Amino acid sequence: MSPYTWRSIQMASTKFMQKTIFNTPVVTPLIRQIAKLLLKLHGWRVKGNQHSLKLKKYVLLGAPHTTNWDGYFFILAALKLKLTPQWMGKDRLFKFPLGGPMRWFGGIAVNRSKANNLVEATIRQFKLNKELIIAIPPEGTRGMAERWKTGFYHIARNAKVPVVLGFINFRKKEVGIGPIAQLGENLEVELNKLRAFYADKIGKFPERYAPPCQ
Repeated sequence: MSPYTWRSIQMASTKFMQKTIFNTPVVTPLIRQIAKLLLKLHGWRVKGNQHSLKLKKYVLLGAPHTTNWDGYFFILAALKLKLTPQWMGKDRLFKFPLGGPMRWFGGIAVNRSKANNLVEATIRQFKLNKELIIAIPPEGTRGMAERWKTGFYHIARNAKVPVVLGFINFRKKEVGIGPIAQLGENLEVELNKLRAFYADKIGKFPERYAPPCQ
C-alpha cells in the first residue's frame, strides 16, 4: 500500500466518527419530532423493512436519485426511523461556508479522482466499526448517467456487509428502506435483481433515472 493511500485511509477514519444530525445528544430527539411534522405536512409516508431496521452495519442504497429533494426526504426518513447514516458527496459541496453544515448532516467529502482510495477506506471502516451505515446514491449523480456505479458492490462484497435497498417514490410519496440484499459473486446477476426492485420506484424527474444495468 502506498503512503498516499494509507494517508487517505487515516483521514477517512476521522470523518466516519463525526457527530451528525442523527446522533447528537439532546438535539437529535427534538429534530426527529420536527422531521415527523414535516413529513406529515408534505403528505409523505415512511416505510421501514423490519429486518433491515435491526441491522447496525450495512451499505444503504438511495435510488432513484434525480433531484436534491431526494436527500431532503431521505434525511427526514432516517430521522423518523432512528437511523444514523452517513453519505458521500462531491468535495466541492463541502467548501466554506457549507462544509460544516454538510458534514453535520452526515456528509463525507469525496474526491472523484481518488475513487479507489475511497472504496478501500470505506471497507476498512466497516472492518473497524461494529456499527456503521454508509448511504450511497449508486447513480453517482442526480443528472442522467449511463448506469449505476459499482463502488457500493465492491464495498459490500469486500467488507462482507449486506446492502439495504433504500428508495424514494415521488409518485406515491413514499421514502424508506426496503429489504436486505446479500450480493453474490456475479455482478450482472445482482444488478438485474436490483433493477427489478427499483423498477416501480419513480423519481421526481424520471427521465434522469439510470437503471442499475441496461
